[in-house]
Amino acid sequence: MNVKITGSHWVVRYHRRTVDRTDYIEQLIAQWRRQRPGVDVSTMGVIGRISRLSHILGKRIESVFAAHGLQGGRFDVLAALVRAGEPHRLTPTELYNSLLVSSGAITNRIDRLVDEGLVRRGADHTDRRSLPVELTRHGRRSLDAALSAHLENEESLISSLSAEERDLLAQILRRWLIALGDQHHPVDATRADTSDRDGGSGDLDPM
Repeated sequence: MNVKITGSHWVVRYHRRTVDRTDYIEQLIAQWRRQRPGVDVSTMGVIGRISRLSHILGKRIESVFAAHGLQGGRFDVLAALVRAGEPHRLTPTELYNSLLVSSGAITNRIDRLVDEGLVRRGADHTDRRSLPVELTRHGRRSLDAALSAHLENEESLISSLSAEERDLLAQILRRWLIALGDQHHPVDATRADTSDRDGGSGDLDPM
């Protein structure tokens, strides 16, 4: 495959590889076309495969986190604290705004991480939304070990794609996410306002 990206335009010359097997989604599409020949089900080729990939990748990614005594949601909290920069401290409100999960989910994750000694809470605050959460040394070591294994696992999971295919896929997914309004920015502790403020809630996909 030859790819040339100029601005927002792509010129793609793709040489199909010979594929001897069909995947699960292709079989579903074939069944729908037999049962509903007048219905265009081509979108399933994209949406269905992304959904299927999310399921398969999620299970394999979680297995690596589990081997390091973590779960994906708790890994995300540790990673957010590290990415925010020194002193690796954020409020729960900043965390759930950054990770797009509900405040209740963040509270549960923080409680587990505190129990495991991976993060600690600040003191002298009455409102838990403004109580800063800080990464411990143990948390940093655990995150670094899990991150190394996680990145190796990700490389293994996309090893069947060439460098050009990976780049093109990343560009397409980025354009699609932006078109769907996903332009959220993670929290940076060097710019973060740690004052108490209300935040929204959501549900995460991203890993």
